[in-house]
Amino acid sequence: MSSWLVDKKRRQFLKYALTGVGAGVTAPLWSTLASSGSIKAAYPDDLLSIDEYSRGGISTGEYITADNVDLVKDLLEPAKYHHVKNMGRRLKVLPTTMDWMKLGPWEYLEATLSNQGKARFDKTGNVVNGDGKPWIGGHPFPGSTNALELFAGLTLSWGRHDASLYAMKEFDVSRDGIVDYEYDLVWAELSPVGRLSLEPNPYWPGHEENLRYNTVVYLSPESERGASYLNIWPYDQNQFPVLYGYVPTFRRIRQFPTNQRFEPLVPGSALYLSDAWAAGDPLLTWGNYKVIGRQPLLAGVSGGWNSGHENWEHSVHGGQEGETFFDSVVEMVPETIVCEAEPVGFARAPVSKKRVWFDVRNGMPVAMVTYDRKGKPFRSFDGCYSIYDNGDNKIMDGQHPYWSWTYLHAYEFQSGRMTRIEQVRELNGGHYSRANDDSIYDEYLTHAAIQRLGRA
Repeated sequence: MSSWLVDKKRRQFLKYALTGVGAGVTAPLWSTLASSGSIKAAYPDDLLSIDEYSRGGISTGEYITADNVDLVKDLLEPAKYHHVKNMGRRLKVLPTTMDWMKLGPWEYLEATLSNQGKARFDKTGNVVNGDGKPWIGGHPFPGSTNALELFAGLTLSWGRHDASLYAMKEFDVSRDGIVDYEYDLVWAELSPVGRLSLEPNPYWPGHEENLRYNTVVYLSPESERGASYLNIWPYDQNQFPVLYGYVPTFRRIRQFPTNQRFEPLVPGSALYLSDAWAAGDPLLTWGNYKVIGRQPLLAGVSGGWNSGHENWEHSVHGGQEGETFFDSVVEMVPETIVCEAEPVGFARAPVSKKRVWFDVRNGMPVAMVTYDRKGKPFRSFDGCYSIYDNGDNKIMDGQHPYWSWTYLHAYEFQSGRMTRIEQVRELNGGHYSRANDDSIYDEYLTHAAIQRLGRA
């Protein structure tokens, strides 16, 4: 039998194997994780190694470039393939992460195991604990292959910490590859429910009716300094967040229409509030959730932390001026669930649907593509996560190394604009990345806080 036919039959086997009921191929994923903590027994070697999948065409440690990307076209979402094939992006291939506890914050993953089977949807469509109260923490539907459940778990906890403060640098790049806007900004999140590390838990008394507090504050350039947005999310996912903004020009806070979530927050940006974590809107303002496929994928789920730079900043490459992409890493994600949803609560949404690739091992999004009203690719979102521990250097989150996102790319197919954002250690003014610090609320997540930050 020819090698071409063998390879074709092997790929057909993998395709059909990933259409079975439940996650995992050679063994049920969730029971395998619960018993061993490793994904190795749940998948064949072809899905755990790019070397095996490509039959040596691409090896771990090598780069995927325009010269060899067609060997793994089936393992890339449309945007990343386009970036490599046509725009000079390079992807360094890392070994597949086998240790499940390196795919999220330790406390979140522990709670996912200990609280499994306790979640349900109530009559209003919200996720609740068995006693009807708000969810108590961890992923509510571990190992799910249901689109609504996957999006629900993501919406309940974006960054998977009780509180997070991200110091960020944003670079907005034109079609010609020129960085025409740069911003320093802070993104803050805090969860009043489903708390695992902050006291009291699992609920913050007096705040149980809210799912999260979220603030974005721009620190530079001078033209945008002090502009900020405070989102207060009701726990009821049928309701829109209340959106406040501090306008430096008028030195006051005003309330904004909360359903205008498909517009850039600042000039030049290709990132919308709706895009946050691929679930930036309340769960039930989107609908028609469905699974459209399951596949292995090359994505950034580890190794994205640049510990070699004192401020964690990444080198760049690609595009016409060599500044369009962060240096990027990917690895074999053995199984993703590809889900779609439609913006049923937004009459004027410029998108007709979004397609999100979920890593079935932890329920996190590893890629997103939105489509315009004509069904053409509109915008994309991809990034990388990491444990902040390289063996010699580590950043701690309590008793365990910090886990978080490291960089992201938001791309507009039709305009050719790219927004790239990286999480850095610290920005001028003493704003530094951290997690599970209850001072984040008073410093960033109140009306008084955004007024103070706006006038600083």
